[in-house]
Amino acid sequence: MQPKPNQRLSSQAMAFVLAGGRGSRLKELTDKRAKPAVYFGGKTRIIDFALSNALNSGIRKMAIATQYKAHSLIRHMQRGWGFFRAERNEYLDILPASQRVSESKWYLGTADAVTQNIDIVDSYNVKFVIILAGDHIYKMDYEVMLRQHVESGADVTIGCLTVPRAEATAFGVMDIDKSGRITAFLEKPKDPPSIPGDPAHSLASMGIYVFDWAFLRELLVRDAEDDNSSHDFGNDLIPHIVRNGKAMAHRFSESCVRSGLEEEPYWRDVGTIDAFWQANIDLTDFVPKLDLYDTTWPIWTYAELVPPAKFIHDEEGRRGSAVSSLVSGDCIVSGSEVKNSLLFTGVRAHSFSTLEHTVILPYVTVGRRAELKNCVIDRGVHIPEGLVVGQDPDEDAKWFRRTDSGIVLVTQDMLDRRAAKLG
Repeated sequence: MQPKPNQRLSSQAMAFVLAGGRGSRLKELTDKRAKPAVYFGGKTRIIDFALSNALNSGIRKMAIATQYKAHSLIRHMQRGWGFFRAERNEYLDILPASQRVSESKWYLGTADAVTQNIDIVDSYNVKFVIILAGDHIYKMDYEVMLRQHVESGADVTIGCLTVPRAEATAFGVMDIDKSGRITAFLEKPKDPPSIPGDPAHSLASMGIYVFDWAFLRELLVRDAEDDNSSHDFGNDLIPHIVRNGKAMAHRFSESCVRSGLEEEPYWRDVGTIDAFWQANIDLTDFVPKLDLYDTTWPIWTYAELVPPAKFIHDEEGRRGSAVSSLVSGDCIVSGSEVKNSLLFTGVRAHSFSTLEHTVILPYVTVGRRAELKNCVIDRGVHIPEGLVVGQDPDEDAKWFRRTDSGIVLVTQDMLDRRAAKLG
């Protein structure tokens, strides 16, 4: 199948989103949901960014492979992404690990997740497949990457970040020649190779891969028969292509979508409590590094039908207010002071409480006179009256998840254990 002339390449592509991982570094935030289903930015989920990038790029065929505690993610897909219409040749398939190949075989690796669904990808009748991770925050036009893939004649094109060389030890790093061809793929190297002509920086893999489907299909079938393979893109398939085929690097800066407010390409892995808290709090900056208000590249999600946010009471010491904060619909700030914080849908903050540099997930109730600082509060938590978090490191660590940098994660289970101990 050859690319059709005078047609966007994205219309001949499908997005295959790998969304099965727990994200264990997020600790209790992923006890009930997979990392791609974790909330972000006031009303969205992390996976909405990859899916929105695909939709805004012109891709109308998508598949999401799920595995770990997928119910929250699947429900979000059904509610927020159910607008695809088969009669318009649009499809969004949810592909849970369902023992389709063997009664004892779940998804063994990222490549195996695609291999087990080869027949479904075949049914899409597409020329290109874009493999995406479902757990990063960024805005990117995949059409630009597709064009480079076709023009270069690559077997695989890999999305790459430009990172300081000293930080590249945490990534899979590309060694490239002057043409951008990848000559080596190194997983978390102690001595990362630098970019030609730029000794201070390295190219790190984003986990985004563009393939011709016919090429990838053949590669997957061969890999499935290899008992020594871990059936993973980063560990097995990509190194094989680098050695035996043509792998090209695509720089994120060339396809990053930016409004006039974003000064540099924005990409975040919010895979730790600290990173999750920081990326959300960054949105409260006067000019945030990520512009969620850019209507030319919207982040699509499940839009709940809720009333507007409400601020009540106007007396000294009991004034409902929010400064440098994002407050979502159905929030009631009742005589509470909110600063540099992010409140998701349905939060209730009661009188005389203070919230500072705090990320509060949906449907949390903050009791009177509570003081919260540098916190992440999980969904549905009831903060008891007078609770103080973020001021006494020893007391915080006694009951809650406190990171080395002082960010405190609070869940209902933690509060219930605390209440049982205190009687």
